[in-house]
Amino acid sequence: MDLLSGTYIFAVLLACVVFQSGAQEKNYTVREEMPENVLIGDLLKDLNLSLIPDKSLTSPMQFKLVYKTGDVPLIRIEEGTGEIFTAGTRIDREKLCAGILVETRCFYEVEVAVLPDEIFRLVKIRFLIEDVNDNAPLFPATVINVSIPENSAINSRYALPAAIDPDIGINGVQNYQLIKGQSIFGLDVIETPEGDKMPQLIVQKELDREEKDTYIMKVKVEDGGFPQRSSTAILQIIVADTNDNSPVFKEDGIEVNIPENSPVGTSVTQLHATDADIGENAKIHFYFSNLVSNIAKRLFHLNTTTGLITIKQPLDREESPNHKLLVLASDGGLMPARAMVLVNVTDINDNAPSIDIRYIINPINGTVVLSENAPLNTKIALITVTDKDADHNGMVTCFTDHEVPFRLRPVFSNQFLLETAAYLDYESTREYAIKILAADAGKPPLNQSSMLLVKVKDENDNAPAFTQPFISLSLPENNSPGTKLTKISAMDADSGHNAEINYLLGVDAPSEFNLDRHTGILTAVKKLDREKREKYSFTVLAKDNGMPSLITNATVLVTILDQNDNSPIFTHNEYNFYVPESLPRHGTVGLITVTDPDYGENSAVTLSILNVNDDFTIDPQSGVIQPNISFDREKQESYTFYVKAEDGGKVSQSSTAKVTINVVDVNDNKPVFIVPSSNNSYELVLPSTNPGTVVFTVLAVDNDTGMNAELRYSIVGGNTRSLFIIDQTTGNITLTEKCVVTDLGLHRLIVKAKDLGQPESLFNVVIVNLFVNESVTNATWIHELVHENNETPVTPNIETTDASSPTSDYVKIMVAIIAGTITVILVIFITAVARCHQLPHIKAAQKNKQNSEWVTPNPENRQMIMMMMKKKKKKKKKKKKKHAPKNLLLNFVTIEETKADDADSDGNSVTLDLPIELEEKKIGKYNWGTIPTTFKPDSPDLARHYKSASPQPAFHIQPETPLNSKHQIIQELPLDNTFVACDSISKCSSSSSDPCNVSECSYSVTTFKTPVSVHTRLPMKEVVRSHTPVKESTTVEIWIHPQPQKQT
Repeated sequence: MDLLSGTYIFAVLLACVVFQSGAQEKNYTVREEMPENVLIGDLLKDLNLSLIPDKSLTSPMQFKLVYKTGDVPLIRIEEGTGEIFTAGTRIDREKLCAGILVETRCFYEVEVAVLPDEIFRLVKIRFLIEDVNDNAPLFPATVINVSIPENSAINSRYALPAAIDPDIGINGVQNYQLIKGQSIFGLDVIETPEGDKMPQLIVQKELDREEKDTYIMKVKVEDGGFPQRSSTAILQIIVADTNDNSPVFKEDGIEVNIPENSPVGTSVTQLHATDADIGENAKIHFYFSNLVSNIAKRLFHLNTTTGLITIKQPLDREESPNHKLLVLASDGGLMPARAMVLVNVTDINDNAPSIDIRYIINPINGTVVLSENAPLNTKIALITVTDKDADHNGMVTCFTDHEVPFRLRPVFSNQFLLETAAYLDYESTREYAIKILAADAGKPPLNQSSMLLVKVKDENDNAPAFTQPFISLSLPENNSPGTKLTKISAMDADSGHNAEINYLLGVDAPSEFNLDRHTGILTAVKKLDREKREKYSFTVLAKDNGMPSLITNATVLVTILDQNDNSPIFTHNEYNFYVPESLPRHGTVGLITVTDPDYGENSAVTLSILNVNDDFTIDPQSGVIQPNISFDREKQESYTFYVKAEDGGKVSQSSTAKVTINVVDVNDNKPVFIVPSSNNSYELVLPSTNPGTVVFTVLAVDNDTGMNAELRYSIVGGNTRSLFIIDQTTGNITLTEKCVVTDLGLHRLIVKAKDLGQPESLFNVVIVNLFVNESVTNATWIHELVHENNETPVTPNIETTDASSPTSDYVKIMVAIIAGTITVILVIFITAVARCHQLPHIKAAQKNKQNSEWVTPNPENRQMIMMMMKKKKKKKKKKKKKHAPKNLLLNFVTIEETKADDADSDGNSVTLDLPIELEEKKIGKYNWGTIPTTFKPDSPDLARHYKSASPQPAFHIQPETPLNSKHQIIQELPLDNTFVACDSISKCSSSSSDPCNVSECSYSVTTFKTPVSVHTRLPMKEVVRSHTPVKESTTVEIWIHPQPQKQT
């Protein structure tokens, strides 16, 4: 019971191991002698592998036949489909299962590996070889001699030698026949306990030796196969003298156990037979039956006289574990005695285990080549260990002798899969010699070993590695082309082509450098200039030759060292400064800006005036020029000298620039219109006039000179539909689009002429009346219409028209006028108070901070303006009582803050629309004592800002600028690139030698009437249209420049 339980547990454990290891068994039946390419089975279907989707596999499913190297398999398998076919090798059951007992079935076993590893399984296929009738039964000899005593009784039986047929079952011996028995003899067939069919000769008549002593006939043997096979032998019967008794064995069946290591000559058994006769008839002769196998006859010796069986040759249980010895004892008579001796050869541990390696991965010259990228559990070979011994002597264990990244996984009894147990790395180990050991359980145990070589194939799994991931270099400028900078080096842990490295420049690398592809030498192929570029940062690549190739990168930083190869550079070769003749001594004329592209001491520049000029001084570091004299334009209009700039290099470099200081007049004349000569004139415009046609030309003159006399024209009112445009330079008024019916009638345009004087431009306005009609039929009526229109307000130019009701617009306008008036009064009051409190601290603040500040308008001027406004109001009240004013010109006086990019005051501005009375042909005088002076715009770029070292307020010097250049708000910068110039009345503005302009500023002495509307002017000068008629006052649009703010 315990033995059965242990066997059961072992079987269960073995089944679990087989199941978990992915091992399966499949049985097929195949008949021997089958021709080639006969389909036996389909593993794909029989194992239900067709349910596995192909798209989940890394490679197509494959069926690989695993067999021992050197063996010729009897079957073949289609690797792609799993179909099993017979091979060209003949399947012979008798040869394949030679030495196996007849009653044992014949099997042929092979193993098949199902790949890839995702679905790996090992299938043991067992083929049952079915016997076919391919062998005829044969007698041991072609002539059989039998001796029969003459006194044999009728129906006496005598044994005949049996025929042998290698086939089994129905294909074996089935029947015997006697041919030409002459009715004296007959034949019968009996079956032995072992299943053998034995022929017996039967005496059917009395024999008489003296009458006939010899009978010759034939005996035929037949099998039961299809087709039936048979053979014959000659049977020769000799009639002998009388022998009444046959020998008798003491034991007719003997079983003997003998160790396989028994020496030659060892006695196996002693047979005993007796005969009741006497004399010669009692002598017994022992011999082996013809049914005894040739192997047994070779191994054992039978003493014919004594009946002792001994070992003739060494026994081998593994070759034949048991032997059937059919011994016959004859006294010369016809019926010999029979005894069956069964010899069991017992096992001893005389066979070491054998190791059979069947490769799943085909070896190359006996070595398995395995990629280092092979996944875990990659199957390499099927290891089969066997031991010919039995029981414990045949129990084998299998293992490897040392730690390797491989393991043996059991699949079937005494069969193991060799597979990878860890990831391989060619760089650490390139080859493995796996020693496989097999040991049995005998005492003492025997073992066997076998070596399996695995060579790891290198894969490109290592990218090149730079010895320095960040490479910093320095190189003096002005190098020779082809200068070698450094040798870049990288290493690759792979081998062969995978370790061959090519060096490349990254896509960000400039063209000034070259990298040798093979040596890694970095060179500068061009002459480098630090002043153009001081640092070069780019990427270099190391690329191996693997497939696919791997790339790594490193950063190279090349710093260009400075050399004193540049002279100081003036911003201009010639400087022209324009100063008012009222500029005081030691004021600031301008700033000379010098740069040196070099670095450090090579760029430290010192300025000086050549030829010792006592009229002017220049600061050696900041470049600020100051006069030591007082200017008088009537005595001398300009001053010229040269300034030298020298750097601090060891071998210094220098350069010079010419400086011209021009003493300029001030802008004190407003433009005067020549055409039209009066606000009451008009011009006829035909409705059929084509767009782009000049319909009128405005002409104005300015008594000033230079920029102060250059004029710009613009339409500032009345052009509500933008039907007309004016050329700002020529004054040509052009029709913009085709006139329609609604355009017929009188168009009153307000045209403004503004000079380009600095620091404040002056302007004047005129009314241009354009009468759109086919003809002038009533000139008197048109003149009256012009006079009437001149007494009413002119609608300003706007982009959109307010469509609200007149009442609603009136309320809004009144609210805006009241709010604007209050705001203006508060701003003026707060500014005046702040100015009074800050005046004592202005000088101290300028000395400490060295910053240029904008100064608010002169409080005395503001007070004078306010007083004049009050007087005007009083006069207007008196005039209102008498009659309405005549010949009033509606002007838009603009004071604004322009942006830096708008030369014509198109930027955002703060706008006050004030009613103001301007009589025709009245031109105000400009006071040089209260208005800042300006420079001619043609002066070169000096610097955008400056600081004054003197306590005087900042003065704005306007550079010479092309007419279409952008204007800028002056910003505060350090002393080395700014300058200060002031007039004597502290009415100041800032300028530089760079081509730029500043905000226009105009404070006309006019009479302000309430209400006043204050609003922010949009970029397109959008103004709210008033629908309320103003009879006694004229609306004036004033754009005010607020004081510039400090900018960083």
